[in-house]
Amino acid sequence: MGSERAREGWRTGLRLVLALVYITVGIIHLRSPQGFLPIVPDWVPWPTEVVLATGVAEILGAIGLMVPRLRWWAGVGLAAYAVGVYPANIKHAMEGVALGGDVLGWGYHGPRLAFQPVFVWWALFAGSVIDWPFKRKSQV
Repeated sequence: MGSERAREGWRTGLRLVLALVYITVGIIHLRSPQGFLPIVPDWVPWPTEVVLATGVAEILGAIGLMVPRLRWWAGVGLAAYAVGVYPANIKHAMEGVALGGDVLGWGYHGPRLAFQPVFVWWALFAGSVIDWPFKRKSQV
């Protein structure tokens, strides 16, 4: 019982933080899409519309995490989203794209690229899709 309570406490806290992160970044995508255009890979059609759509996806995912009926789908959607935007993160790193006038070095990009799988896990855990690293009590 204690481990279930601990797991759900972690899940709730991580869900709130993730929702806050995604709603904040989603609003930034909608307010300033031009700031994200330099990292959109060249092969992506309609880059402005894609940046705007990612902002909407982030906001809807954040809201979905907070609605129990939608939580599982929001977790799956945000995990897929984290995989889908990875090419932009790679372009940002590999081409040294300046955002806001600053070129960020590998001290930023290395951890950012390595952390992307954590965002995938985080969305799945926050959405109650997975329980790892916590185990559910076995049903006997």
